[in-house]
Amino acid sequence: MAGIVLSGSFSSRLLLRDREVGSNGASLAQYNGLRVVDTMHLPSSRTPKLSCSGPKCRTISAMASPTVSAPKRETDPKKRIVITGMGLVSVFGSDIDNFYNKLLEGESGITQIDKFDATNYSVRFAGQIRDFSSIGYIDGKNDRRLDDCWRYCLVAGRRALDEANLGSEALEKLDKTRIGVLVGTGMGGLTAFSNGVEALIQKGYKKITPFFIPYSITNMGSALLAIDTGLMGPNYSISTACATANYCFYAAANHIRRGEADIMVAGGTEAAVMPTGIGGFIACRALSQRNDEPKRASRPWDKDRDGFVMGEGCGVLVMESLDHAMQRGANIIAEYLGGAVTCDAHHMTDPRSDGLGVSSCISKSLEDAGVSPEEVNYVNAHATSTLAGDLAEVNAIKKVFKNTTEIKMNGTKSMIGHGLGAAGGLEAIATVKAITTGWLHPTINQDNLEPEVTIDTVPNVKKQHEVNVAISNSFGFGGHNSVVVFAPFKQ
Repeated sequence: MAGIVLSGSFSSRLLLRDREVGSNGASLAQYNGLRVVDTMHLPSSRTPKLSCSGPKCRTISAMASPTVSAPKRETDPKKRIVITGMGLVSVFGSDIDNFYNKLLEGESGITQIDKFDATNYSVRFAGQIRDFSSIGYIDGKNDRRLDDCWRYCLVAGRRALDEANLGSEALEKLDKTRIGVLVGTGMGGLTAFSNGVEALIQKGYKKITPFFIPYSITNMGSALLAIDTGLMGPNYSISTACATANYCFYAAANHIRRGEADIMVAGGTEAAVMPTGIGGFIACRALSQRNDEPKRASRPWDKDRDGFVMGEGCGVLVMESLDHAMQRGANIIAEYLGGAVTCDAHHMTDPRSDGLGVSSCISKSLEDAGVSPEEVNYVNAHATSTLAGDLAEVNAIKKVFKNTTEIKMNGTKSMIGHGLGAAGGLEAIATVKAITTGWLHPTINQDNLEPEVTIDTVPNVKKQHEVNVAISNSFGFGGHNSVVVFAPFKQ
């Protein structure tokens, strides 16, 4: 969500140009601080030897290294990470196929808010979840007590485990100390917190429920899911605003790579469609005010965009080492290749004008994944429909990918709104579904595209597209940048 400008405009000036980074960290231009200096010319005796693998050899340029090869993906089955289950709660329900079919149809889930009386609010619409059911996942007493943030987490988490064939009976046969949970949230139990503060002010501290603190703090999603399933591996939460879910995927993957876990249940959850959430973002001047056309309000890269649309939900992946998945005969959906996280170190809400934080994050994610920029042909963009953020992201993408003719880029938020801490989780599932179905959902409300956006945004109508390597971007207030990389699973 690091793309809201509270005051001022965005400049697309890029300080660093023509930077391409390979898996060895070498760059095609040498830098002295922020100034580009001449390319180094090595003596012929030290000219790097180039090698490549696969049917088509790519030319890899490098400098200041005696031997340079094409990026290599991880081959150790204990360190390769695959996706074996997915679960979600969304404005389109909790069934993943239905969720993606709605996206492919270009259907908007944005409606008028009726969760609370928003009559006097300057923004009266959102991607509000309706008809949510936790039957079969949460008992009645806890269901009544829990903040929606945790209800969504428990249902999505359990559904992901079920899809991975990791129900209670299957889990009993596994070492639960090697299965962890890392589901983060940007806001936490916001309704629980607001109700507690209201009780304090109106009735005094003795009327505060004992569940006030436990159901407000951000780690409770991971904790409750572990308590419910008995998973005793690494367990905590990350809160980096709208970059939260991708941060969780990245950290979860590293637990597996370091040998600390065989399986990690990871993602993001959020339930901020409530008075404090809507009111707070109105105060930030972050939200679209297109009250007369809510379904047309979220319009990434369109000249007439006027802010993002609030969403909510939860998206969870079961991430597992290839070795463990094969040993238990799991169905492998896709592969997680790598990721990266960086910080703009610039402003609470305004993106860097040089795009360095985002472009470096994309480059580092590709380095971690062991892929070259030329291999990427799909970007699930952060694309919040904000004036500054949309163009900042596009400029950063074009900085890393010199030739974007083969790249497709779309914005899931155009249909479901911005799920804050859950956004990356829901968009990771959309990315994986694009890989497995061969179809990209459209970016809707593309009526008047910004001229700087020269990448195919899949405007208004779905497109068939065989994904080779995909990246999913998420950025958050505070300058938090995160990128994760997925690909079809190949033995």
